[in-house]
Amino acid sequence: MVTLTVKIPEALASKLEALIRQRGQRKSEIVREAIERMVEEPEHREGSVFDLVSDLKGAAGKGPKDLSTNPKYLRGFGE
Repeated sequence: MVTLTVKIPEALASKLEALIRQRGQRKSEIVREAIERMVEEPEHREGSVFDLVSDLKGAAGKGPKDLSTNPKYLRGFGE
């Protein structure tokens, strides 16, 4: 195993100590688990909802582009 030394803020160190007491694990076990989670989880993507689902564009099939502006699709609406 490789040894890693890191510096963390006092507030984070206090939270880590509380977690150690709560879980009854060693500091190194908790830090390893946190690093593994960060490495294994898919990267968090930022952006709007549209940006996040833009790869799905057109997945629902073909159809009119905008139903609200086409009078053909508004015929009988609200009657």
